[in-house]
This record gives sequence, structure tokens and C-alpha cells, in this order.
Amino acid sequence: MAAIGGKTAFVFSGGGSLGAIQVGMLRVLLSYGLKPDFVVGASVGAIDASYFASAPDAECVGRLEQIWCGLRRADIFPFSLTNAFGLVRHRGYIVDPSKLRRVVETNLPCSRIEDAKIPLHIMATTQQGIGIRLSSGSAVDAILASTAIPGVFPAVDINGEALMDGAVAANTPVRLAADLGALRIIILPTGYACALKEPPKGAIARALHAVTLMIAWQLIYELERMSEGIQVHVVPTLCPLAVLPFDFSRSKELIERAAQSTQKWIEEGGLTRRSLPQELAPHRH
Repeated sequence: MAAIGGKTAFVFSGGGSLGAIQVGMLRVLLSYGLKPDFVVGASVGAIDASYFASAPDAECVGRLEQIWCGLRRADIFPFSLTNAFGLVRHRGYIVDPSKLRRVVETNLPCSRIEDAKIPLHIMATTQQGIGIRLSSGSAVDAILASTAIPGVFPAVDINGEALMDGAVAANTPVRLAADLGALRIIILPTGYACALKEPPKGAIARALHAVTLMIAWQLIYELERMSEGIQVHVVPTLCPLAVLPFDFSRSKELIERAAQSTQKWIEEGGLTRRSLPQELAPHRH
């Protein structure tokens, strides 16, 4: 795949367990010789972006696939009768983040953001709703901040600032990639469960589903305002999709579907044309 002038950025959006989709996308993008100059990630996209930036090659993506396929809901969202009283016990959040921290610390190849092999930027949000870029320091703390869904996980203190989920300010931080000098931006979205037959059951499942909807609408908004001088390519999301972002049992299926749809998109010229906002329009099945 011929390169174009200017920096290329991969932008990883959030979406809970749907982050597995990005692994299938990465597998195919790399097979076509796509290599970013830097990566940007928010929420669960911060996890995938961090892992990929630490070793941006096919072997790394293969290991990331193994990690995703081995994850279970309890590894991220340990839930019991005790957790039902979490809002009272923890004064503002339901889930203890220690298991998520353990998963990230155990698997992440580099402990500091600046040690990644390609520049890595993680988005989080201040308590005033301002997006903040984390480009150095503890990668684990930055990831926990970027994934700190309000009310579900606690905010994370970094340099004296209490930070929460990057989804709140910029879940698909396309503008940040442009501000950092990218002239070609390849967005790896997770999509949302567009084929649900009924509302999700449970508070966390509903919160995560709402976040994925917010991501989709925000991405449309950002694409509508992107400079014509920047080539933006949105890898297609899976559609129809009935998997909730709280379901970690179907990662292998999501990865394979994403690889197939990404392959088809590239073969049909997806990387040669600018993506349009209307391609992401809300719809029913």
C-alpha cells in the first residue's frame, strides 16, 4: 500500500468489550503495510493503542488477540452482592478497579508511555469536562484514567488532577490526532449494538451501551468538522451487531468478523477515499 505525504495516525475509540474488534482491524491493516507514525486512544481504545504502540507489528497483534480471547467479564467487572452496595461503600463508584489494573499491569509490555516504540497519546477527561492528553508517565495509570467510566470506576489522580473516562470529552479523539500533525487519520471504531432486540439488563451494561452510542454520534460530529486537507478513513464497524459492550465471551467472533469486513473494505478502495459522516448514520434492523 503506497504511503502518502504527512504523518499517519491510528485513532482507537472506546467501547468496552467491543474493543476486541480493533484487533481484527489491526491484523488486516498491518497485512497491507499500514504503519502509523503515532497512535491515539481513549477508553478501551487506550488499552489497544498502548499495547500496539509498544510493539507495532503482527506478532504484537497476535498476542493482543490471545489476551482478548482469554478475558472474561469478571476480569474487568467483578460483580457480586457486595458490589450492589458499591455506591455507598465506595462513595461514588460501583467497581473496584484492582482487577482491571492487574490485567493491564500483567499484559502491557512497557510501563511508561514514553517507552513505547511509536509515540502514544492517551485521552482522559478532567472533572470540568476538558479533554487532556497523556503522553508521558505511567501507562497503567493513564489507561485506568481513560477507562474510568463515571459512577462505575473511580477517577484516577494524575499530577494532582482527578481524571475520568476519555469518552466524556473525546472518545474518538480525531481532533487530537489532527492537532498533533496527522494528515492521514485511520480510525478504528468499535461500533455499537445496532441490532439489539431489547434494552440491556443491569446498570453497568446499560451504562456501557449508552457510552458506545455517545461514541458513534460524537464521531459523526467530528467528521463533519474535519479539515478537507486531512484524509480520514473510518474502518467499518460491524453491522448488524447484537453483542453488548459488557459481553466478553465473544471476542474471537468479533475479531474474525472485523478482519473479514476490514479486508473487504480495503479491497473495495476504503483506503483510497475519504470517509463520510453519513456512513455512520443511526439506523434500525
